[in-house]
Amino acid sequence: MSLQAYERYQELQHYVNWSDQDAARVLATGPLVAPSFGRLVDDFYAEIENHPEAKKVITGGQAQIARLKTTLHRWLAELFSGQYDRDYVERRWRVGFRHVEIGLNQVYTNAALSRLRRGLLAVLDHNWSGAIPDLLATRASLNTLLDLDLAIIEDAYQTEFQRRNAATERLATIGRVAGGIAHELRNPLNVVKTSVYYILHAKNAPPEKVRTHLERIERQVGVADRVITALNDFARLPVPQMDRVDVETCLKEVIELTGLPSSVSVQWSIAPSSLVVLGDRAQLQIVFGNLIRNARDAMPDGGTLHMFAGSRDRQVEVAVQDSGVGIPPEHLLRVFEPLYSTKAKGMGLGLSIAHEIVTRHQGSLQVASQPGAGSTFTVLLPSAS
Repeated sequence: MSLQAYERYQELQHYVNWSDQDAARVLATGPLVAPSFGRLVDDFYAEIENHPEAKKVITGGQAQIARLKTTLHRWLAELFSGQYDRDYVERRWRVGFRHVEIGLNQVYTNAALSRLRRGLLAVLDHNWSGAIPDLLATRASLNTLLDLDLAIIEDAYQTEFQRRNAATERLATIGRVAGGIAHELRNPLNVVKTSVYYILHAKNAPPEKVRTHLERIERQVGVADRVITALNDFARLPVPQMDRVDVETCLKEVIELTGLPSSVSVQWSIAPSSLVVLGDRAQLQIVFGNLIRNARDAMPDGGTLHMFAGSRDRQVEVAVQDSGVGIPPEHLLRVFEPLYSTKAKGMGLGLSIAHEIVTRHQGSLQVASQPGAGSTFTVLLPSAS
């Protein structure tokens, strides 16, 4: 348990107005309830037998139950000790940690503590011989202490649960990245391998044939380099270097660099007035390039790419619309997630990089799609004019 957890517990004590007087009341109550601890503990574990989801974490039979009963008895004794220091909090913290470790849903901890609370209060009421106002004050103090116990157990549970989930997610991400890299690099490496084999083993190979294979190697090295660059871009996108960027010029440069097939026709709808944004020209080219390549890939048999640019509410709007296959609804909400791709080829980084760049430019990237009728990706950026 970290010092931060103990400090949080102290903060919670202050939040609920826990005082030395509360601690004194609970301490004074100990002798009244301690003789009933054994019965309460037996009831606690007897009830677990009726709940399979709670019972399944007890895998050690009666020997384990005996140990758990001893632990719970000690927990009750500490509850009425009047000492709520860091050691006390650490022992409570370990309860939450242990519940994650054994796979016990926290909901059963909440219910179990509620059962113990009712039992303790019933014993207290039965054995109380003082004034009713003092009983009510003692009940309030005990309830507050139990709530604090539950809060620190819950805190430990959530902290450990989230840590383990994050670790699992990191491993899953590493697996997806490794699979994506392997998929993207295997094809160019296979081409390089076959060309190298030819150059090394072909007898009296004509120079033009050797040159063809060397050019193939050069192209495939370029493909591999682009995969590595995409990963590097996503891992550490540089801070945008802001300058005035003419959107129409930028879009037409990207179209020219992308190299669309002849089966894809481009239609332009550009506002007659100048459209200028404040942004990083190179990074915005990455955004538009990824959107245009996605549109191209969505039209394997050809189609129409509609490029739209205009003004809307002091923003510049750029839309890239294709007439391709569209995106199924179940995938639409995840298209900007890193490493998520619906393509047979591709690492699923292009759209996530585009989304990150647009966000860093104080803009937004949206998608609308209809299966079989194409998709539209819309970029909104603050206008510089």
